[in-house]
Amino acid sequence: MNELTPIQKEIVLALEQLKEKSLITEAILAKKIRENAKIQGKNKAGLCLKDLELCLEHLSQKNQLNFALHLNSANDILIKKEENLKLLESDAKKRRQSSEKSISVLTNSDLQNKKSTKQISKKRTDRKKLHFNDIEDFE
Repeated sequence: MNELTPIQKEIVLALEQLKEKSLITEAILAKKIRENAKIQGKNKAGLCLKDLELCLEHLSQKNQLNFALHLNSANDILIKKEENLKLLESDAKKRRQSSEKSISVLTNSDLQNKKSTKQISKKRTDRKKLHFNDIEDFE
């Protein structure tokens, strides 16, 4: 099996933390990933289906955690705990992949941007004030 990318590692970590739940929605999983990785922003971001499928296969092989993927009518991913690994069928997969084009998803660059923005940004505190007494300077 190929090595997991940073976002896939975060997905695996979040799934392991949420393994007691019988049903995990995409929103709950994405929220857990943002909490673990301390990502600010992208509150409405979802997850890429390909990343999620690779993570579920990895968990199935390594930790014996089996989940089944389902897609609701709004093309949101639902993850259910089941006996055997079950990925999406081809028509549901196509529906989801076409809807991913119009939604925001968490990516590896989000994790890299979070690491690069650890420096505290300085706020501009000194503001220039316009003095109306010196209006001749502007003529």
